[in-house]
Amino acid sequence: MLNPGKILLCLTLLVSLGACEDALEENPKFIVVENFFNTAEEVEAAVNAVYIPLRGTNYTVYETTLECQADYAYGRGSWTPLHEHKGLNDANITRVAGLWNAFYLSIRNANLVIANAPNGTSISQANIDKNVGEAKFLRAFNYLQLVRNWAGVPLRTEANMTQNDLRKSPPEEVYTLIVADLLEAEQKLPDQASRVGKPSKWAAKTLLADVYLTLGQYAEARDKADEVIKSNKFSLVPVQSVSDFQTKVFGPELVSTSEEIFYLKYTRQVNQGNYMLWITNHPSTNLFNFGGAYVVYGFTTESFYKNWDSGDIRKALWQPVNIGLGANTLISAKFADANAISQQGAGNDDPVYGLNDVLLIYAEAAARAGNSVTPEAVEALNRVHRRAYGKVPASPSTVDFKVADYTAATFIDRVIQERAYEFLYLGKRYLDLKRIGKVKEAIKAVKGIDVADKHLLWPIPVSELNFNEALDPATDQNPGY
Repeated sequence: MLNPGKILLCLTLLVSLGACEDALEENPKFIVVENFFNTAEEVEAAVNAVYIPLRGTNYTVYETTLECQADYAYGRGSWTPLHEHKGLNDANITRVAGLWNAFYLSIRNANLVIANAPNGTSISQANIDKNVGEAKFLRAFNYLQLVRNWAGVPLRTEANMTQNDLRKSPPEEVYTLIVADLLEAEQKLPDQASRVGKPSKWAAKTLLADVYLTLGQYAEARDKADEVIKSNKFSLVPVQSVSDFQTKVFGPELVSTSEEIFYLKYTRQVNQGNYMLWITNHPSTNLFNFGGAYVVYGFTTESFYKNWDSGDIRKALWQPVNIGLGANTLISAKFADANAISQQGAGNDDPVYGLNDVLLIYAEAAARAGNSVTPEAVEALNRVHRRAYGKVPASPSTVDFKVADYTAATFIDRVIQERAYEFLYLGKRYLDLKRIGKVKEAIKAVKGIDVADKHLLWPIPVSELNFNEALDPATDQNPGY
């Protein structure tokens, strides 16, 4: 198999062509492309390079940045301005600029596959389709993160990837590309992922359901999520304790689980592990054998935690730890690896999308689409809720919600709350609050802070504004920066 480091080096060289094409001869560019996009093995190696900018620390830093902006969380040290909601300081402007660059590098690597894989000389059409489908899935995934946090962004595709100067496309155009990529990926990706960590067509359907939910296309979100549920290819892992969550759902030695749809995969190798354990842990917990920076935390005294039923096992995945702010401080115990080999050497995967996502997307979308509470929507919610109480996810239980107890509006509120509990420390709460238009209400209720509109977006990096002459810093920068 080709060395991923070598293919990344070649792809990195290709990325630089957009900025310095006049200074390079055409022939070296031709040789690099011809050497790495001919066979199925070479194209797959190129696809693997699409993941590299997301893995490492980048996606973990992205999730943490979002978590620090949520109503239930606070940031420590350089992350503090995030929970203050007064705009980003220099440290966080630099941090999100790094995320912008990572997403666009991943997009560029996907564009190289999309452009060159179909021209391979020794690769079957089936392998071309699979790899192009995967690249389009990942390109859509990257653009979804960009549009949700920066709104309008330059739309770089295989058709213009050597063009430096691109205008900022409005969000509607970005979402149009995202949906088109996912519809194609849904058709081209295999029913069963080619290997653990690769997306299947069910991952494309799941991401598409999430996009439709974000766009307010609720019937489409409901139906796409329903396809995944009715496939019966996924099931929630039963648990009965905090330890079960830590080992059977998020465990460092798991290769995969029955609920996994699309996870970023990590392993106990230096610089190949999950960085979230270092970011979230406190040295006193014994959950992670390399200490921790405990940069994101919560409080037992606030309503989010106080109103959380103690019978819910997930509540105990937040542990009271005195980090110097008193005994009421909470630290995440979601991920544990006592045998990690470095700060960035924990084996826990990052659960980006699982069956729990699909069930809660379905429940919310069904209620919004029909402005009603259906037995199917309540059952989808109950499957997640039962598991949280140690019950069998697919069987009726004493903790079940009942159709008759809810209106459409109160049921949707219940689903949103369940999402907050289920996806704690995965970077989804703040995006949910933005999506439903309740950031200001939620932050004001818990933190007493009035969030200005201009703080709902991140700044376009100065490096992009300087590099891309189609952007005017006076008019294209997001407000407030």
